Amino acid sequence: MKIESVDLFYLALPHVRMIGDGSQDTLLVRIRSGRHEGWGECEASPLTSIASFVCPLSHSACRPVRDSVLGQRLDSPKDIARIGHLVRANSFDLLQAEHTISGIDVAMWDLLGRRVGKPVYQLLGDRKAHPKLAYASALFGETPQQTFGKVRQFVRQGFRAVKLGWGSFGRHGLRHDRAQVEAAREAAGPVCHLMIDAGTIWGADVTSARARLSFLKRARVTWLEEPFATHQHEAYLRLAKSRPRVPLAGGEGAHNAPMAMHMIDHAGLSYVQIDAGRVGGISAARQVVDHARRRRVQYVNHTFTSNLALSASLQPYAGVRAFDICEYPVELSDLAAGLTVGRIVPDADGRVTVPAGPGLGVEVNRRTVRRFLQRVVIKAGGRILYESPSI
Repeated sequence: MKIESVDLFYLALPHVRMIGDGSQDTLLVRIRSGRHEGWGECEASPLTSIASFVCPLSHSACRPVRDSVLGQRLDSPKDIARIGHLVRANSFDLLQAEHTISGIDVAMWDLLGRRVGKPVYQLLGDRKAHPKLAYASALFGETPQQTFGKVRQFVRQGFRAVKLGWGSFGRHGLRHDRAQVEAAREAAGPVCHLMIDAGTIWGADVTSARARLSFLKRARVTWLEEPFATHQHEAYLRLAKSRPRVPLAGGEGAHNAPMAMHMIDHAGLSYVQIDAGRVGGISAARQVVDHARRRRVQYVNHTFTSNLALSASLQPYAGVRAFDICEYPVELSDLAAGLTVGRIVPDADGRVTVPAGPGLGVEVNRRTVRRFLQRVVIKAGGRILYESPSI
């Protein structure tokens, strides 16, 4: 089959707040070939990615992403890899291209899976999808009391693992952070896994991060996530070697597979977290899965948006039994919560499995797309380069 159209839908809430919640807007990708279609989602600035798809030619290594995708043959996983290589070669100097190809790659896998009647993980070569322990992923409360209430609610809902991040953590001093973590552990109880996400708050300041290790250790956290910016490998490694030792997690900021692999090799991570909507799609995420297995680093998905993104993020490691935990966002906006028809729901044991249907196994809710669609027109030189497509 041939890729006949690629449509980009910019969706957003009426009011986007200055908080660490990536579910407030999204860029949805639809690819069509004949009567078949596939869907993907980019974890990126929607307008910036649209611009990279349609921008005028700048030079031979800075072409619009569209030119490397439209009209291409798509008959096997090899074609998906070929198209990805073509985008990276033709848009080498277009830095947003990696984010844009992420959603396109996901949509191509979904399209191919729907056409042949197989879920994506089987197209990747895995025979069985293993359940993953879902951790309820949420923002810290503004106060320890609010954090306690959040965690207690998640435990009552049946979650056996909880992660809290961003919010006030790291912004109001050591005493505040200690109280937040202690409240979270008290609410979680002695058995529930507890993870803490610092949201890169310390940049590369190892001293500030190290000051938190003692109470994180006492709280028996499974990991400390993103204490530093993604590229600060030396800072990660120094903290990983500090005492008391607390396992480190990171990688959601990786914009391509080599960047994530370098982090695995040089940052002292115990867990690498990859967002399929940012790293280059399911194809790139699968490369990181394979590298993590070789390096004996635990692979975990990063997802804080819709169930479309959740399914895409689970597919690359669904068949790896040893990688047995997954991020499960629990505070979704109306946009993200309604983007799919039906939800991926944890079972009685607190685990989730990728949907059994072909492709990603989820259906996009077109009513939600219409509700949150932002009407956009991009012009250059008197010519319309892009306008919002019809759903």
